[in-house]
This record gives sequence, C-alpha cells and structure tokens, in this order.
Amino acid sequence: MKKYLILPILIFISFASAPRKIVWVAIGDSITYLNDHTDETGNRMTKGYMTLITEKYPRVEYINQGHNGWTSINIAEKIEAIGLVKADVYTIFLGTNDWWQGKTLGTIADYEQHTGSGTVYGSFQIITAKLKQLNKKAKIILITPLQRGDFVYVNNIKNNAYGSYRTKKEQNLEQFANAVVEIGKLEKFPVVDLYHDSGINLDNMVNFKRLKDPQTGQYQNYTYPGYTAVPFDPEKDEYPYPPEASNMTYDGLHPSDKGHEVIAGMLVGKWKGLR
Repeated sequence: MKKYLILPILIFISFASAPRKIVWVAIGDSITYLNDHTDETGNRMTKGYMTLITEKYPRVEYINQGHNGWTSINIAEKIEAIGLVKADVYTIFLGTNDWWQGKTLGTIADYEQHTGSGTVYGSFQIITAKLKQLNKKAKIILITPLQRGDFVYVNNIKNNAYGSYRTKKEQNLEQFANAVVEIGKLEKFPVVDLYHDSGINLDNMVNFKRLKDPQTGQYQNYTYPGYTAVPFDPEKDEYPYPPEASNMTYDGLHPSDKGHEVIAGMLVGKWKGLR
C-alpha cells in the first residue's frame, strides 16, 4: 500500500515546490505593442523589454496591452473594453503620444479629485483605479516616457514628428514625465524614470539623420542638434535612418534592441521580489 502512496506524494511535493508564475500586464503604446510585432519595425528591433525580462525570469508571463498610437486618455476611455485581467504586476508606460497629440496634461488635483479623462492626470487615475479593482494586492509600476528625437516611421515616411527639443501646444515632454513621477510619489508606486535616468537622450537617440544638404542637394549624415535645422521632405527624400543610424532608437522614437535592454534593466531594478 505504501508503494502506491509514494508516487502521488512525490508528484504533490514537486508541484507544491515549483515556483509560482507571476502574471504581468504591460499597458502602453507602440513601444510596448512592438514587443510582439517586430516585423513592423523593419526587423530593426528583435527583442522588446518584455521579452528580455521573461527570458531572464521564466516564471514571469506577460500580457501585452500595448496599443499602437494610443494615449493615456484613449486607455482611460476604453478601460472596460480592452480586456484587462487580474495580474500580479501591472506596468503603465504612457505619455509620449499624449504630448505629441497635444492632450491637456492637467494637474495632480485632477488625479486626486477624479476629474475624468479630460486630462492626462485624470486619465491615469482612471487606469490605476481599475488596476486596484482587479487586484488590490497587485504591484503597479509606472514608467515615464523617453526623450524623443525626430521620428520618421520606417514603413511610411509621411508619418513623422519632431523631437522633444521643442514644445507641442505649449507643453514640453518633460512635463508629462514629471507628471508620472508625481503620481508615483502620491501613490507610493515605483517609478522607472526613463526620461531623466535612462541615459537615453537626444544625443544618442540615433547616430545620425541622413538629410540633403540645402546648399548642395547631396545627402549628409547630421547629428543632433545639427539635424534640427535641416529640412526633411517626405515626398522627395529617402528614409533618413538607414540601419547604421540606429543607436538607442532605430527611428528617433522607438527603442532599438540596445534601448530595450536599458528599459528592461531599469524595470527589473524597480521590480522588488522578481528574483
């Protein structure tokens, strides 16, 4: 009889001692979305920050809630429709599209007073409230937007945007990063401050931007800040970021493998209990 009991007991002990899976929902925009759509990067990025972390920590399972081109306001307005599930860890990596699309930032009072999705602060409150509702014990980690160089989409050069060295609708991107930091302090959420602490900046976004010299019409490789003074014509010019231009990003905005390694490393540093 004892023989027949030993095997089930061993199986039970094996399962009981196995490390528990950690479910991670990553909420974000195209930077998060592209983790699972590397074909849309012209294969200039092969591993996003989620893949890098789950390769190193196999008990972590991620759910990609990255939405291409979305803002925090889009997420807040569709919070009940996007299929968020209960998880152990949530990351929120938003803000760069809010800045570029000229959304109203608001103030911390919008967050504290639950004023709704009319502002970025109010939208973050809607998002975090939903996550707390799904799992009040979950870890919530905020990630600030990165600085931005001049963005030109690799699959459609007519889709382009200037970098964070200029304001958009009288708001600068750093204000949006500071808002994320402020919300983190209020809620006592860990904050991965990519804007200020990652070392990814306007000087190393790309190695160069290839543009026509206005005087000669010949292509030249311009570094920052020189390229900001040289016009780019998407109707006539070649794509300005050949593969060798890639540095921390491959297109002035979206991180390369090198950039994602920085993001993953900083996120792991804020993720207590991961090891």
